[in-house]
Amino acid sequence: MKKDAIRRKAVTPRPATDTDSEVKDGGVQSVDRALLLIETLAEDDEGYRLTDLAIRTGLSPSTIHRLLTTLENRRFVQFDREGATWHVGAKSFAVGATFARRRNFVTQAMPFLRRLRDETRETANLAAVDEGAMVILTRLESREIMRSVTKVGGRVPMVASGLGKALLSTYSEEDVFAIIRREGMPKLTSKSIVRAGELCKSLHDIRERGYSVDDEEAQVGLRCVSAVVYDDRSEPLAAISVSGKASRVPDDRLPVLGQFVRQVADELTTALGGVMPAAPK
Repeated sequence: MKKDAIRRKAVTPRPATDTDSEVKDGGVQSVDRALLLIETLAEDDEGYRLTDLAIRTGLSPSTIHRLLTTLENRRFVQFDREGATWHVGAKSFAVGATFARRRNFVTQAMPFLRRLRDETRETANLAAVDEGAMVILTRLESREIMRSVTKVGGRVPMVASGLGKALLSTYSEEDVFAIIRREGMPKLTSKSIVRAGELCKSLHDIRERGYSVDDEEAQVGLRCVSAVVYDDRSEPLAAISVSGKASRVPDDRLPVLGQFVRQVADELTTALGGVMPAAPK
């Protein structure tokens, strides 16, 4: 009898309930919120106070503190007790650096970027496309006063940057319009291109001369000249550029910089084992 009673008391699996779904959804939501906090902290090197994060993310201070404490334990964020500010942690850097290592051409590109920086005295940039935006993979800053506000790892719309327009010039018209439909044409400055027809004309000019120009379209007071780096299938791999204060990059200097950037891009393509696309007949 006792054995039968024990058998009858055996616990059977409990069917899933709405509460289970809520727990799972809450877990997913917590991950999403934690990543949002890391992304927000990455926007400013000075870091953010708890109240600032609450304003910027729309999350409650208690939720933010709970998530930050967990992230701090995993070294994805760190807390500066003197300034009472939160910052991106060492583990976030380590994870992010994997992206650059995966694109193993970054290290090989450094001597070429150094040459661009030293010979033009302007900032040299290397970027690749990621989901309709340009991601700055690495940069060698100019020793001049003005610098770009977009940090390494930062994103800038393709249609509003010299780097992005250089790559777009290699795309078909259909693919360009697809990006416009998905990403829009943000007006970052008064000189940003916001009409598809105007962008298409600009891309035609880029194909003709072999380099692109960002004439204060992404940042007021900053001009950028870019060219494409190709892979072994003659597909666009990345773009390099030099950027500088508009007063240091007047109209008559643009062709000189453009030809030089294009030359270095071609040399980097060759060094990476890439193949320049055949010229259109």
